[in-house]
Amino acid sequence: MVMAWWVWVLVGFGLLAAEMVTPGGVFALFFGVSALLVGVLVALGLAGPPWMEWLLFSVFSIVGLVLFRRPLVKRFSAGRRRPVDRLEGELAVVVEDVPPGGTGKAELRGSSWSARSAGEGILARGQRCRVERIEGLTLWLRPE
Repeated sequence: MVMAWWVWVLVGFGLLAAEMVTPGGVFALFFGVSALLVGVLVALGLAGPPWMEWLLFSVFSIVGLVLFRRPLVKRFSAGRRRPVDRLEGELAVVVEDVPPGGTGKAELRGSSWSARSAGEGILARGQRCRVERIEGLTLWLRPE
């Protein structure tokens, strides 16, 4: 089946639109760009028979995925904040006394957390502490 150049272009734009509305895989982008490239080649009369159009589409898509997906994903995710499990070493302020072996409250980055003492002593209200580790939503704190 012979596909007109404008059909390839429509498919390409449809795949690009699908990439924009789907969460973070960065796959449809390469298929959309490949369809657009094949549409341009068909319009210029350089694509050849229908089997060649499909072969070009497949090759462009796979080459694009292999060469460009990883760098694009890395570039777009570079500016994200550190995940929650990377809060070790941050400073927290005790909001409610934390007895040894008990729990209390601490504030970290403007949010209230459950807190436990990683040491033997009491953590007093207003005391600054370092986050030693995190278990679930509980901070294990050591006095600064």
